[in-house]
Amino acid sequence: MGAGATVTLGVSLAVPEPYGTLLQARRASFGDAAAHGIPTHITLLPPTEVPASARPAIEAHLAGVALAGRAFPVRLSGTGTFRPLSPVVFVQVAEGGAACARLQERVRDPQGPLARELPFPYHPHVTVAHGIPEPAMDRAFEELADFECSWTAGGFALYEQGDDGVWQLKREFPFATGPLGQGGTYTEKPLAPRLPATQSCRPPHVRRSALYPSATL
Repeated sequence: MGAGATVTLGVSLAVPEPYGTLLQARRASFGDAAAHGIPTHITLLPPTEVPASARPAIEAHLAGVALAGRAFPVRLSGTGTFRPLSPVVFVQVAEGGAACARLQERVRDPQGPLARELPFPYHPHVTVAHGIPEPAMDRAFEELADFECSWTAGGFALYEQGDDGVWQLKREFPFATGPLGQGGTYTEKPLAPRLPATQSCRPPHVRRSALYPSATL
C-alpha cells in the first residue's frame, strides 16, 4: 500500500455459533443483500477509515483494551427497531449492554488511535435487517421476536472491509480474565447459547423499540 493508503476497520463482539450463522441466514432470507458479507455481531466500533500505517498502533491499543477487560455474560432476547429514524430491525441485547457500552468507550478512547465521535448515542444490538422494503422489515421483526440465546463474551475482534464490501476477521483479542464470580474470584464460564421453543410468542409489551439509531457494520 502507498503512503496515503487507508483501510476501513470495525471492532465487534461476535455472536457465537450456531447462532451467528443462524441469524446471518435469517437476515439473508429477509432479502438483505449485505447479510453474507457481515458476520453476525454487536458493534463496538462502526466502520472507520484509518491510515493503513496506523494498523500496528491500533492493534496494540486493542490488545491493551482486552488486557484490561474481563469476560461478561451476554443475552439476546426479542426484537427492536430504529424505524422511522433508521431502517434497521435488530435483536435486542437484553443482558451485557452496559458492559458493551463501557468496552466501546475504551475502544474509542479520545487519546487512542481509534478516537471518533458517533453520529448517534451508542445502542448495542444485533442487526437482522437493514435498508430493505418495509414488509420484509416487519417480517424480520415478527419472526425473530421470540429469538433468545446467551453466552459469555470472552473477547472481541478486529475486522477489515475488503474491496468487495465483505468484512474479514483480522485479529481476535481475548479478555485477560473470566467474569467476576462469587467471593471476588475470577472464573471462566463455558459458552452456553440457547434458543427457546418457538411455539410460544414473546408478549408484545417486551418488544421494546429503541429510541435512537446506531451505526451498523
